Amino acid sequence: MLNSDQLIEIRRDLHQIPELALKENETHCYLKKIIAQMDQTNLEIKTSPDLQTALLVRVKGSDPNKTIGYRTDIDALPVNEQTGLSFASKNSGVMHACGHDFHMTVALGILSYYSENQPKDNLLFFFQPAEESENGGKLAYEQGLLTDDWLPDEIYAIHVTPDLPAGTIGCRMGTLFAGTTEVNIDLRGKGGHAAYPQAANDMVVAAAEMIGQIQTIVSRSINPIEGGVITIGKISAGTIRNVIAGSAHMEGTIRGLTQKMILLIDQRIQEVGAGIAKSFNAEVTVELNQGGYLPVENDPVLTKELITYMQENSEIQYEETEPAMTGEDFGYLLSKIPGTMCWLGVEDDSQLHSATFNPQESAIYAGVKAFIGYFNKRMKAGKKN
Repeated sequence: MLNSDQLIEIRRDLHQIPELALKENETHCYLKKIIAQMDQTNLEIKTSPDLQTALLVRVKGSDPNKTIGYRTDIDALPVNEQTGLSFASKNSGVMHACGHDFHMTVALGILSYYSENQPKDNLLFFFQPAEESENGGKLAYEQGLLTDDWLPDEIYAIHVTPDLPAGTIGCRMGTLFAGTTEVNIDLRGKGGHAAYPQAANDMVVAAAEMIGQIQTIVSRSINPIEGGVITIGKISAGTIRNVIAGSAHMEGTIRGLTQKMILLIDQRIQEVGAGIAKSFNAEVTVELNQGGYLPVENDPVLTKELITYMQENSEIQYEETEPAMTGEDFGYLLSKIPGTMCWLGVEDDSQLHSATFNPQESAIYAGVKAFIGYFNKRMKAGKKN
């Protein structure tokens, strides 16, 4: 089994070669190289010509009743690293600012243990591309990578957080992460001279009114004890100060803790768009794209068992956490396969996605040990839930 020092070295290697969604070619090759150094007796590897950077590793169980899945994401973010570390990113403008280098290393640590200690049940490790964008989990599922012997009966994943002490496991019943939807809005009216507004149809005014109405959706259309967020983060219109803009474009994001909430917000934005179109005699197009970024809704039975194990193990520091409005495409896999995602604390002053994010490496081995212990317990349970 890979020891703590070896895992840290692997993490640093991975940290230096971050790659964007669906371009994780060097990362894919590195993962295969590390896995090739493990005992291959009970391992089977699967790749896909349609999703070339995806990598699945199946560990054959000695007396299987089920297949336990473990998913890790492998892509990085378009962030220019500013940590000053000796093992900082070698790829300009790209960084593992979301901790996926940690995620991969923890997965490799767990896999290395079971390559030397044959599990009772089958284990499936899914090194998934394109979590940050392009919804790689949804792509893999729809392309049939997770079928037959490669379809787990239950699935697990972690996500690092700087807000918990290094090595701490954080989880909760219900929704851990929100689902997200991209919003693109186009308004089309009629441009004209600023001195003759009556001869034009100003889409700056229409866009301003629409933004104001959109902001009332959360405050007036949603139960205040439920969670929802709408942000219009980008707007563009016009060319010069004395020309009335005949068109406007807006981009934003929706966040909701349940799929029902997201669909309600989707509906209300479309209704607001229809109302703006009528009241301003304009054409308004609302485009909504959720892809695979569904809410991360933890399975109640499996999550209760995981939390109980983490709480009762004296070697593990566990904290119950609040739901977060961050998005994760693991939610799509959880909509198809029962499972659980939890946090792994890495304690840092910088937040996820920041150029100075520098998580504590002592968390890696703690995460590996916690999940080996939990999986061993799950395998003693015998039958599928």
